[in-house]
Amino acid sequence: MTRRRFLWTAAACVLAQVGWCADYPSRPVRIVVPNTAGSGADVVARLVANRLTQTLGQQMVIDNRAGASGGIGTEIVSRAVPDGHTLLMITSQQANNAALSSRLPYDLVKDFSHVSLLASTPLILVVNPSLPANNMRELVALAKARPGQLNYGTPGAGTAGHLATELMRSMAGIEIVHVPYKGTTPALTDTMAGQLQLTVLVATAVMPSLKGGKIRALGVTSAKRSQLAPDLPALAETIPGYEWTGWYGLAAPANTPREIIVRLNAEQLQMLKSAEFRERLAELGADTLGSTPQEYTDHIRRQIEKMRLAVKVSGLRVE
Repeated sequence: MTRRRFLWTAAACVLAQVGWCADYPSRPVRIVVPNTAGSGADVVARLVANRLTQTLGQQMVIDNRAGASGGIGTEIVSRAVPDGHTLLMITSQQANNAALSSRLPYDLVKDFSHVSLLASTPLILVVNPSLPANNMRELVALAKARPGQLNYGTPGAGTAGHLATELMRSMAGIEIVHVPYKGTTPALTDTMAGQLQLTVLVATAVMPSLKGGKIRALGVTSAKRSQLAPDLPALAETIPGYEWTGWYGLAAPANTPREIIVRLNAEQLQMLKSAEFRERLAELGADTLGSTPQEYTDHIRRQIEKMRLAVKVSGLRVE
């Protein structure tokens, strides 16, 4: 910790004891989104910002700092003054980064005060309609009968779709071949065209094509069936213990006064009870969550370990 940050932290703690936190926030709050404008994280952050602006009485300002798969914005917040006026939108991609690199300039657990999980987004396993598998059990049986003959596409090595499928492959005991693409659209296009047999992508990417009958969905990667597609089985119903979801949550720099974290957590949990807010998230293909700060921290730890397992079975090199 730098001397400047240490002094700010010490001052914040003293001021908290005399009631300073009761006046929080005293100026506009910056929410750093380590993704581009229009991304899932950005849209969720703007929904949250609009609501917190109303309830906290100060403007919530979105600051998009994309780059390095979310690493640039994450590092900025890890070094910010811990007074609650700089927050970070953390997503599952940052947990991917922690699993893929041992040389990040921040620690996703130790360098942040976690506020609350906000929402999760399942991935959906889809296949070309000509594939002779109508459910996950039949797909596993087909893959075991034809080892190494089924190809799956992803938006690229190390992406959520890649790691989620590798974890599924390992737990199901099947051999399928990874074909990396430069983005979601080409992987989905080739699955529809029959160049690929299957792919696993975020729900928002595949829903339009599902409605048109160009692909067939076999299941969602969440631990249980999603409210977004309640008729679609969870892969865990065939592969016990399997789970992979994208998720979003807010955090602050480490050593932010506990009173501020508690207040932000309470505001977010109240926000997540709103039917309007839940409906807006559902329109984006996301389920609402909510947690205590400690539950959020524990969640991140578990997710990083799960990602490390997926990286190991995928054969990707850890930097």
